[in-house]
Amino acid sequence: MKLKEIAAVLNATTSCGADKLEEEVEMGYSSDLMSDVLTLDTDNLILITGLVNVQAIRTAEMADIRAIVFVRNKKANEQMLELANENGLVILESPYSLFKSSGLLFQAGLKPIY
Repeated sequence: MKLKEIAAVLNATTSCGADKLEEEVEMGYSSDLMSDVLTLDTDNLILITGLVNVQAIRTAEMADIRAIVFVRNKKANEQMLELANENGLVILESPYSLFKSSGLLFQAGLKPIY
């Protein structure tokens, strides 16, 4: 699924990485626990989370995740966007809950890890 399709399904705005919205991701993972994200051994993944802080960006960087969706209408701050930009990450921000976002993406064809 292309990142621009994910943004459309989630009614999300693009805060960082708009030039990468044509890229495809195969799977999604929803979590607010970054320790769980670090245990993943999967490529081509998007992280869906309500944890909006620098730790989420650093975790994505360490786990080779190329895109993050922040849910519950939460917004990344300038420091986070700067770090995301440095690491080539796409940041999407959706007004939907973590549960609704995950369900909509699953329904649209994004595969889960488990």
